[in-house]
Amino acid sequence: MKKFITLICVAALTAGCGIYKPYSRPDVDMSGLYGAEHETQDTLSMADVEWREFFTDSHLQRLISQALEQNADMQSAYWRIEEAEAALKSARLAFIPSFNLAPNGGVSSFANSSAQWSYTAPISASWQIDIFGGLRNAKRKAQATYAQSKEYRQAVRTQLIAAVANFYYTLLMLDDSYEVTLRTAESLDASAEAMRSMMSAGMTNLAGVAQMEAAAFAARASLNDIELQIRQVENSLSLLLFETPQSIERGKLDEQQLPETIATGVPLRMLSNRPDVRIAEYGLMQSYYATAAARSALYPSLKLEGVIGWTNNVGSIITNPGGLILSAAASLTAPIFNGGKLRAQLRIAEAQQQEAALSFRQALLNAGAEVNNALAAVQTARAKRELRAKQIESLQSAAESTQLLMQYGSTTYLEVLTAQQELLAGQLSEIGDRYDEIEAMVSLYTSLGGGRESDTEADASLKSIKEQKKSEKKNRKRK
Repeated sequence: MKKFITLICVAALTAGCGIYKPYSRPDVDMSGLYGAEHETQDTLSMADVEWREFFTDSHLQRLISQALEQNADMQSAYWRIEEAEAALKSARLAFIPSFNLAPNGGVSSFANSSAQWSYTAPISASWQIDIFGGLRNAKRKAQATYAQSKEYRQAVRTQLIAAVANFYYTLLMLDDSYEVTLRTAESLDASAEAMRSMMSAGMTNLAGVAQMEAAAFAARASLNDIELQIRQVENSLSLLLFETPQSIERGKLDEQQLPETIATGVPLRMLSNRPDVRIAEYGLMQSYYATAAARSALYPSLKLEGVIGWTNNVGSIITNPGGLILSAAASLTAPIFNGGKLRAQLRIAEAQQQEAALSFRQALLNAGAEVNNALAAVQTARAKRELRAKQIESLQSAAESTQLLMQYGSTTYLEVLTAQQELLAGQLSEIGDRYDEIEAMVSLYTSLGGGRESDTEADASLKSIKEQKKSEKKNRKRK
């Protein structure tokens, strides 16, 4: 027996290095992840800015707060955390002994003899001794799953903030497009009226008046399309708020103020804030501990069992009153004929771990590409806005000049109409450039992992939700 126990201890020490070793992040080369022109050594990033400081519009802040409280996906994410938390609790309880009460009794009679009652009231205990880390690795895997579920909620939160912001800014862009189109339609109406007066004076003809009126009607017809788009965006935003379709109160596009300075931070530190990257790493962590658990299954398992209770049935003899029963046993189980199956399962777990490692690296690369794309989009939109402002200035001058020249008979209605249409197109493009810049800033903010709750805020939020659910459950019971 001493040799046997010594052999088990030596095997445990030998295997412990591979079974008990905690997870560590694999080395990942992050150089050039943002692109060579965006490499930085700063430790702060725009993603460190709290979302209320990034989105300063009071209407948008109210909408985001409402969405975070009421959105259905956020509520579903809470239940996923509940599920993972219960699984983690189960894994932790596996370390303590399990107790079961199994009372039983019966009555028997032989050859018309008096009936005899027998009973047994045992309490059985069973305890799995975690020599080779099977339970420990299962618990660590459950911890990674729980952390992953919390990151899923963070991912929903980040995407929800970005979605609400993008819908809101889309509404502002459509509002400006409506106002510009309406002003153009009114200007074309005025030009058509002026041309009617000129036709009466013989300075133009009916064809010119008809062309100008047709352009005005076309501009007013496009207003209906913009109104439809506004209604559709409002309805989509209402769905995110978990409310029925309604009109959205909002500000103006030219009043929006977003950070002018772009700081991306050190790649690995900042991209590790992204929920999707963290989810991928927790997936790698789960597969790591699953591999360790599969490896520990190749080693013996030790189980202690015991029974204590009261019975009056001792073999074929029934005694009254009954007596105390005690028993204890230990069993050591080692795989022999199923070793090949267990080794095959280990190979499967190792392969899945390699797949998870590749997924983690791919998540980092995808995140870096998103940051790079967002940076390029912001810079492009800002460069276009500077040129677009000069274009609008020239088009306004051309439209005013052709209008005056037509009044004095120095140009045709076609030049006036062309100038008005080009000015409208330029103004709409300017609005689109501003929207593209804002959308790219929102994308950059989220791609760097912005909008996260701190761990303290997240725990407080989950605690508040649990208390609310308990309160609702009590109210239902009272009813």
